[in-house]
Amino acid sequence: MIRVVLDTNIIVSALLQPLGPPAQAFLLVLGGAVQMCVSSAVFRRPRFSRTEETILAALETIRANACWVQPSEPVQACSDPDDDIFLECSQAGGADYLVTGNVRDFPLRWLGTEVVTPRHFLDVIAETGR
Repeated sequence: MIRVVLDTNIIVSALLQPLGPPAQAFLLVLGGAVQMCVSSAVFRRPRFSRTEETILAALETIRANACWVQPSEPVQACSDPDDDIFLECSQAGGADYLVTGNVRDFPLRWLGTEVVTPRHFLDVIAETGR
């Protein structure tokens, strides 16, 4: 099964625009087509302008469908140091892809993880027939 880390901006975008590529990528996780890797550090990011109910429902769904990992090595590879937590998570979870709206802030690859946009991720999934 394909393992993926979703940047927080993908989840927030999915909540704001339920028909866009970020939402489609998030739905692949929720539907079980791919397995999301997540660490507690990812949820320490600032909250966005969504209702508490929407945020809690999204977090509960993620908790039920994600593979929780515990990063063991700090990473310092992103142009925005706040994004390093996603590389740490992908490394700990052996993720195939890290999906983000900010690919320019990340290296193109991190160990075995390819950093991609939501559209690229959807294209990969379509090509593999999953």
